[in-house]
Amino acid sequence: MSSLVIVESPAKAKTISKILGKDYWVKASVGHVKDLPEKEIGVDVTKNFAPTYIVIPGKEQVVRDLKREAKKAENIYIATDPDREGEAIAHHIAEEIRQPKKNNIFRVMFHEITEKSVREAIQKPGSIDTDKVDAQQARRILDRLVGYTLSPFLWKKVRRGLSAGRVQSVAVRLVVDREREIEAFNKEEYWTIETMVHQMGADAQQFSARLYRYQDRLVVERDAEEGKRFLITNAEAADTIVRDLAAKDFFVAGIDKKMRKRAPYAPFITSTLQQEASRKLKFTAKKTMMTAQQLYEGIELGPEGSVGLITYMRTDAFRIAPEAQQWARELISAKFGQEYLPEKPPVYKSRGNAQEAHEAIRPTYPDKLPDKVKKYLSKDQVNLYQLIWNRFMASQMAPAQLEHTTYIIALRDAGTPVAGTELRATGMVIRFPGFMALYTESADDITEDEGGLLPPVNENEPLEHAAVVPSQHFTQPPPRYTEATLVRALEEKGIGRPSTYASILSTIQDRKYVQKLENRFSPTELGVVVNDLLVEKFPELIDFSFTANMENELDDIETAKMKWTRVVKDFYTPFNKDLVEASKDTTKVKPQDIPTDEKCEKCGEPMVIKWGRHGRFMACSGYPTCRSTRPLEGEGGQPQAEPEMTDEKCEKCGSPMVIKKGRFGKFMACSQYPACKTAKPIPTGVKCPLDGGDLVERKSKRGKAFWSCSNYPNCTYATWYRPLPQECPKCKAPFIVEKWLKGGQRFHACLSKECGYKEEIAAADAPGNQS
Repeated sequence: MSSLVIVESPAKAKTISKILGKDYWVKASVGHVKDLPEKEIGVDVTKNFAPTYIVIPGKEQVVRDLKREAKKAENIYIATDPDREGEAIAHHIAEEIRQPKKNNIFRVMFHEITEKSVREAIQKPGSIDTDKVDAQQARRILDRLVGYTLSPFLWKKVRRGLSAGRVQSVAVRLVVDREREIEAFNKEEYWTIETMVHQMGADAQQFSARLYRYQDRLVVERDAEEGKRFLITNAEAADTIVRDLAAKDFFVAGIDKKMRKRAPYAPFITSTLQQEASRKLKFTAKKTMMTAQQLYEGIELGPEGSVGLITYMRTDAFRIAPEAQQWARELISAKFGQEYLPEKPPVYKSRGNAQEAHEAIRPTYPDKLPDKVKKYLSKDQVNLYQLIWNRFMASQMAPAQLEHTTYIIALRDAGTPVAGTELRATGMVIRFPGFMALYTESADDITEDEGGLLPPVNENEPLEHAAVVPSQHFTQPPPRYTEATLVRALEEKGIGRPSTYASILSTIQDRKYVQKLENRFSPTELGVVVNDLLVEKFPELIDFSFTANMENELDDIETAKMKWTRVVKDFYTPFNKDLVEASKDTTKVKPQDIPTDEKCEKCGEPMVIKWGRHGRFMACSGYPTCRSTRPLEGEGGQPQAEPEMTDEKCEKCGSPMVIKKGRFGKFMACSQYPACKTAKPIPTGVKCPLDGGDLVERKSKRGKAFWSCSNYPNCTYATWYRPLPQECPKCKAPFIVEKWLKGGQRFHACLSKECGYKEEIAAADAPGNQS
């Protein structure tokens, strides 16, 4: 063996191995091999913040294997991902495998796993970028210092088990601040007035017109400082205007037509991919990144073998390689026609701090149409690949041409024009679809329709009108954040980076600081309590501008403009001072109990909503005399959503079983509860390998999850690992499992010892790792 190539994942290793052939041995590190220790802070603040890295527990064999192969290799190429985290992984691998008196370790980077990119990288190897390693190390140490020092403070002030992260806490503040905006919002009543109008004649086409101006005053006036101001604010005023309009004759006073171009959307970067996948596919940011990683690292395409289908998915640059643009132009011309091509390939400008060495997210081979490869992909992979392919191709197409038409409708009273009052009808027609033939972006929130095709009319032409109809409205508070809008808010405020958005959103939910209500984020009582405590005691830590500036300083470390130790010291010194001062206040704070109208079924005292380790639950207000508790049905005091019906019948009464959500997650219950209290775990979709029963989730006496056969006690099969209804790709066993190691790595694995299949699927958040 002449050369060794080291990457992070087995899937990536497989794709690269196919490209490089037998002269290269490709091995996977399966993610990070070294990290700060899990059970101690691992940072010596007295010695210039020197970190102590150890081989991650469970990774010792991986490191031994890499060392063994490195000894036999003439050259070693470390091809971890082209970002800070990938550079840190490369640095730690090199530390472990470096041989004395040998200088044969090289760093290679590529942004797509194609033959051209991989071979070019191998032919032009570089060295590990120590500035990039320092930037990642600074982030890791900052997060560790906050996680390991602030969490014990929260244990004393609120309750044990809580954690706070440097960036996650700022994200929680966004959600809490938005909730308070909603609570403080004062609704304002306003009215609009519309009518259906048409030309003279029985067969004339009707169209809608809305009152725009009345007696020289706009019905809706937009003010830069105060927002919208409304003319009609009560039913009496609306009725007066309706009677006035109904008595008048209508005519076309003017026609305004404007042709406008709508430019195509830029190709995806990480944040916009997460936003659009949330809107169109209902994916979480975490699911989007996991699926994109699979598409990037390689998918088995039948006889072709493993093929990387998209470029690297953690990017903030809109740059597109010229050859990719040329492929796209040829495909667009063949599929849509030459008129759908702009004169020159479009150029999209990236933000000031974007990593221009990266590309936007695009298909590696635009000619691999989604329909051609979908038989090899999972449903999620197909949907995300289709989205990326469509967006990229549309970004290279000509602008759409839209004709916007406005009819200005005025009034006559006994033949005399009425000055100062007009209605308007608007419409929009696509004259040339351009990129819209392939792609349109979804909106975050519903807005008014632009209108459709209006019938042709002439100026001064009289119009007949139907009943004049008033409609009552109320101004709306700002909406709660969705996954898409929260990612956008983080990006706009400069909080986090492409590689961190998904983990931020996942962490604040896992820590139960926020919850989703109808797919929108709402703070929990616990989240509000912790947020308010941090705002009071650590105002700088969760200040938006301060956090954004910290991201800029990490960028400066990467570009050698600042030293990492200086950045960490400048942060830690005032932070530690605040921590010492805050710790002097030993007053305990906790979420307030929320009263309800429900009575305790045991003693008749009122029930209240309390907060425990597993979230909110109902409890008797007579505690400790009465210890009655039960799962909370519903969120935030709102009625519970309709339970999900199943085809299964209750084994006791024969009624349909439904899926409900309790304090420990979802479970199956009889639809006749409380008359029938049958309940059982939800099957995983995996059959027991011993007797064919269903594997279901259960809890041990200590609350730890395990999975066992539904035929227990007749069948005693059990496993601590979550079973997944997926065939093992190596030995074709009917299911695989999800494993977690102490170091925080998450794997898909086969339980067959003879098989040995194991693949890391995502990095987990270990204690003190919170961003």
